[in-house]
Amino acid sequence: MSIQKTPQKNEILFAWFNRYAGVTIKTPKKTLVIDPVDVKSKTFTDLDAILITHEHYDHLDQALTAEIQKLTQCKVIADTTSAKRLKNTIPQHKLQEATVGTEIELDDLKIRAEKCNHPPATTPITYLITSEDGVKIFHTADSLPYPEMAAIGEKEKPDIVFCTVAIAPGTSPETGVEIARLTKPKVAVPYHTGSHTDQKRFSELLKKELPKTTCLIPELGKIYQVSKRA
Repeated sequence: MSIQKTPQKNEILFAWFNRYAGVTIKTPKKTLVIDPVDVKSKTFTDLDAILITHEHYDHLDQALTAEIQKLTQCKVIADTTSAKRLKNTIPQHKLQEATVGTEIELDDLKIRAEKCNHPPATTPITYLITSEDGVKIFHTADSLPYPEMAAIGEKEKPDIVFCTVAIAPGTSPETGVEIARLTKPKVAVPYHTGSHTDQKRFSELLKKELPKTTCLIPELGKIYQVSKRA
């Protein structure tokens, strides 16, 4: 969904728009949408980039991605498999393939593709996004935890991490909390589920494991604000 309000300095706004990893992120100068599926294309306006994590149906809708790109003229950044599927529908100069380690700049906003532990996918990636003011967002797609997340947490000190808690193979509130434990964000968001029970379980476990990390249980379509660490 579109976010009309502009965040203040050192803040970002986000909205979760499906039961999967679909998230809109707005910084003071840029708007990104990640894995748009199960949403209307006209929902998005003034979009700077679409980010695709992998090719599964709940993360990549080729026709929808092409329609949104055509309406907004935004850039499309996608993992290798998804980029290959999109190459005939997205203008070449608007499509960028991303592999682990790829770094992309949209003016002062930075995007880095990181590893994704999601074995059923072919070339999955996650995204570490750094806003113009240095707010750090780690979108983990539907990844299971992996050891290198600890280094991301230590080096990047993310302000917000989206943690998968269900649907994807092997994922659970427990694996979501492990992602939070490894990355130690200011705010942890349990998503990729249609069950409030999963999110509540995540919240309960997180409180025990990481009492200093805030759990933000998102409602579909609601806009939330996250600020930079003090």
